[in-house]
Amino acid sequence: MRSKYKIGLLLIGTLSLCGCYSAGGWTPTVDAYNDPNARNINQDMGDCQQLAGQASGGTAKETAIGAGVGGLLGGAAGAAIGAFTGNPGTGAAMGAAAGGFGGATKQGFSAEEEYKRAYSNCMRNRGHRVVN
Repeated sequence: MRSKYKIGLLLIGTLSLCGCYSAGGWTPTVDAYNDPNARNINQDMGDCQQLAGQASGGTAKETAIGAGVGGLLGGAAGAAIGAFTGNPGTGAAMGAAAGGFGGATKQGFSAEEEYKRAYSNCMRNRGHRVVN
């Protein structure tokens, strides 16, 4: 039981790090051709990056929240199923690991998409032509 619990925590931790990295390196592609605000692109990108991070709640933070909620729900469901099979502790550990991983994945991807959407919208609202 203990090794399964450690594996679950390792997976959740790894996913949290991946979620944090993936949004952190992304920037929208801006077409500067005929852009009357081209001289402001670098400044606007810095400003919009900060705003997008605030709007999305931060990918790492949201991933951690998803892992916690998923782990709690998965642990409860796993304990109930484990009680029927005679081993609620093992069921809870397996359910918590599976639920934590699933919750972290969902929240991480959702926060990352919100980050990208907010970043692109901010650049568009400042008068730039965003390709992606």
